[in-house]
Amino acid sequence: MDSNQVKLLEARCIEEQPPACEVTCPLRVNVRSMLTKVKEGDFPAAFALYCRYVPFPAILGHICDHPCEEGCRRAEAGGAVRISQIERTLVEETCSTLRRQAQRIAKPKKIAIVGAGLSGLTAAFDLAMKGHRITVLEADDHPLQRLHHDYDPAILPPSAIAFDLGSLTSLGVDIRCRSRVTGGEGPLGLASLIEGHDAVLLALGPGVATAFAPAIQLSDNGRIEIDPESRATSHPKVFGGGHHGALGEAYSPVQSIYDGRRAAGSIDRFLQGASLMANRDSTAAATSCLYVNINAYQSVPPVEAANGIMGYTPDEAIAEAERCFPCNCLECTKACAYLAHYKTYPKRAVREIHNNLSIVMGNRKANRMIDSCALCGLCETVCPTDLAMGDVCLEARREMVDSGHMPASHHDFALRDMADSRSYRSAFMRHQPGHDKSAYLFFPGCQLAASAPDQVQGLYLHLGAILSGGVGLMMDCCGAPAYWAGRTALHEEVVAHLRVSWEACGKPEIITACSTCLSMFKKTMPDLPLRSLWPLLAKSPLPTKARAMPDGSVFAIHDPCTGRHESEIHTAVRSLATDIGLTIREISGPEKTTCCGYGGLVSFANREVADAIVDQRAAERSEDYLAYCAMCRDNFARRGKRSAHLLDFLFPSDDGADPAARPDPGFSNRRDNRARLKARLLRELWGESMQEQDPEWIILISDDLRADMERKLILDDEVRAVVAHAETSGQKLKDRKSGHMIATLRTGPVTTWVEYELTDEGALIHRAYGHRMDVEVQK
Repeated sequence: MDSNQVKLLEARCIEEQPPACEVTCPLRVNVRSMLTKVKEGDFPAAFALYCRYVPFPAILGHICDHPCEEGCRRAEAGGAVRISQIERTLVEETCSTLRRQAQRIAKPKKIAIVGAGLSGLTAAFDLAMKGHRITVLEADDHPLQRLHHDYDPAILPPSAIAFDLGSLTSLGVDIRCRSRVTGGEGPLGLASLIEGHDAVLLALGPGVATAFAPAIQLSDNGRIEIDPESRATSHPKVFGGGHHGALGEAYSPVQSIYDGRRAAGSIDRFLQGASLMANRDSTAAATSCLYVNINAYQSVPPVEAANGIMGYTPDEAIAEAERCFPCNCLECTKACAYLAHYKTYPKRAVREIHNNLSIVMGNRKANRMIDSCALCGLCETVCPTDLAMGDVCLEARREMVDSGHMPASHHDFALRDMADSRSYRSAFMRHQPGHDKSAYLFFPGCQLAASAPDQVQGLYLHLGAILSGGVGLMMDCCGAPAYWAGRTALHEEVVAHLRVSWEACGKPEIITACSTCLSMFKKTMPDLPLRSLWPLLAKSPLPTKARAMPDGSVFAIHDPCTGRHESEIHTAVRSLATDIGLTIREISGPEKTTCCGYGGLVSFANREVADAIVDQRAAERSEDYLAYCAMCRDNFARRGKRSAHLLDFLFPSDDGADPAARPDPGFSNRRDNRARLKARLLRELWGESMQEQDPEWIILISDDLRADMERKLILDDEVRAVVAHAETSGQKLKDRKSGHMIATLRTGPVTTWVEYELTDEGALIHRAYGHRMDVEVQK
């Protein structure tokens, strides 16, 4: 991924976009974080956040006209959060803790500000905090005279005004009242101010400013002509604000403060010789594109203060703050156990993945994170902008393979299992007995053959009975493990082999039983005639062996993630389940189904994440689960969730066993099942014998040790090979204390150790452990 791709992907993730309350606040107060602190009862921290954006918290906390509440998304679910009332409580509870210290600079500039309203004093505050020397000139008897006249002391106490003015003067701001600036000569003339200061701000109230002409260009209505974005005037050292800037005729305290802040920003840029507008937000009203799932929250009305005059008590403020959602998207993180495990979201993850791929030397810490994604597509489904983390991770895996940085331990086992399913031991293709051509080719997939070989045989015979023209059988793998592992060359080799085999069979219509196989064929060979098994079965008579279930047999249906958009299959599967008497409960619906923990080979790269994925899914419903993907069913069974495959009812076992109690066969049995199925089918249907060799060594493994070997991805054949090598070569050690033998064998990147003892029945295995890594030999 190049930097441009990364930027485009990052831009599509909206999680870091500000919430609507912040966007509609001219001062961009971080309301979400502030209310989070209030919820926690941490009023000092909440007040500190408030003061980071508000120069006069005591004043604004009492008279803020709260445009933030107009944007509050809680308004759609009970009423907007009463943010202004919470601000007032913060001020009254913690205002005395406010301490501010101006920046120290080597050469402070001298700035004159005309007008001691909220706009002018805000500019004075911001510039004083940057270390400049500020003189404020006010014609009235007192600064902020308008606030004294317009607000009842019960609403805005004089003490609040005095407090904020005191904090301003403590910064060294010199406020001179009864100092009317004129356009004439003299120390209070505009020309003198311009000459004696590095910059001048005219933060004037309503009315004309004809006295300042011609030094400053005026508009037709007699007001100062001011650039609405930069607040610049016709004179390079003079800036304008107040009602001559961006303020409307209606008085707004928060807009006045914003007006002064905008002017102060321009003055600071001017003093530094920088562009007044480069990389600067527009003053135009903005909207938030942050997605918030309002439907996920109950409608809750605002908290009413017990004392309407005094406002919220601390407890009431906390209760009202708890109504804040708070606004976040994180739809993908909420749905995806992988993103939740890494405590991340796409924008952050994309950057981390890009950085990991860009490392020339050093530890690539995100390799495992990249390989822990199930590539299931759920994040893209729930994302408001359709951002697919699976595509990002898959591309990153391909780059890791191409650059030689893919850890062998992550996918080696899965790729070896794929090789076994494609080998002479397991794979073959034949026309239907008695036919020399095939109108159809049944492709059950390697995992169904490994999980339930009897069902594959029963299903194939059933298809041969209901379809005319010949139904061929192809036992092979669709190449999904190679595709998921980013092994492009290997996957292309698999696809090429499948195409040649299909052509050799006469180019029949392919029938797949596996949703992953269906999706892989569609993705890599879209020109092939293809159909899913399930709609075909739904339109045909039920198999003669199908088990009719008694009324009250309830299952929650799990759809495989690779078929989340196959609506025809979803309908067919539910129809079949109903036909055999099952009552179906939905979990999350087909399109929002989750992975079972096998997709993307996550169970091999990161078992912890894989278990979290399947456990999260298993916990969604209490009923037994019904699956129609072999790996989904086996993964649920592996984690103790009672689960059945739909074929368990269509082609039930002769012993009448509970289908939901069928255990996970395990990796060693899965391989043996495939091989035994091939031998049996060739023998029983085509009359062909396949030479089978009994194992040279019998190994005895307890249930506990087998479970441990499954967790460590150690196969019976690997253990058997270690014992055989040790006993024939004599390369083994004896533990004198236990009498056990310890031996090891390396095959490719796999090194296996085994502790065993020989008995009359065979080699009794006590422990097995190993690792997968590429060992480079320096020449």
